[in-house]
Amino acid sequence: LYRANGYDWGSPHERTLEEHCDAWAALPLAFQPGSEWLYGHSTDVLGRVVEVAAGMPLDEFFRTRIFGPLGMHETWFEVPDDQRHRCADLWVAGPDGSALPGGNSLMTPDGMGWLSGGAGLWGTADDYLKFTHMLLRGGASDAARLLGSRTVGYMTRNHLPGGADLERYGRPLFAETTFDGVGFGLGFAVNLDPVATKVLTSPGEYTWGGAASTVFWNDPLEDLTVVFATQVLPSQTHPIRSQLRQLVYQSLTD
Repeated sequence: LYRANGYDWGSPHERTLEEHCDAWAALPLAFQPGSEWLYGHSTDVLGRVVEVAAGMPLDEFFRTRIFGPLGMHETWFEVPDDQRHRCADLWVAGPDGSALPGGNSLMTPDGMGWLSGGAGLWGTADDYLKFTHMLLRGGASDAARLLGSRTVGYMTRNHLPGGADLERYGRPLFAETTFDGVGFGLGFAVNLDPVATKVLTSPGEYTWGGAASTVFWNDPLEDLTVVFATQVLPSQTHPIRSQLRQLVYQSLTD
């Protein structure tokens, strides 16, 4: 039913966020709420909730309430004409392992055609680091506070029923790693048990990655924020995320 309505990989560009939410509301749920976890359009729906609650389009809310206060002056849904030469190209691995152009029709400098709550922003690694650093500092930057520290603490705890992890409670994800010992908070995967994960990290680390093998994570225990940006589709092409953690944590000394 989702594929028949244009939601196979991505979303129809000609619809607005409001129209997308109306279309999703007309489709049956994959399962009863609280019985499973599924990576889907939930964050996009939250973007529409923000629009209604704030009384402004999502791009305006991001610009005035997040990007401006944090000094993220190079992050947009639509890249300005004079900045488009800086946009990174996407690549896919060929049959022989060589890199082939992997143009992504879902993401162009012109934007996605609608204001997605879960995808669609263009920006610099430096801007994204400002955002992750704000979270690591409990919702505040040097210039502004966006969230209360207890709100960030609540967001970055595991919200899956019974303390379950994604491997047991969620449906399979397209990733190069398993999700043993990894729960999910309000927008982040949360590490519950590094031994179960089999990757060197800390309990309470929260993270998420992107389709082009990008990843960020924050480790409050180590006071560490990491942003890794690359351009390889899909995200499971190489075991970048687990290997990067090994390199980072092996370099730390007390």
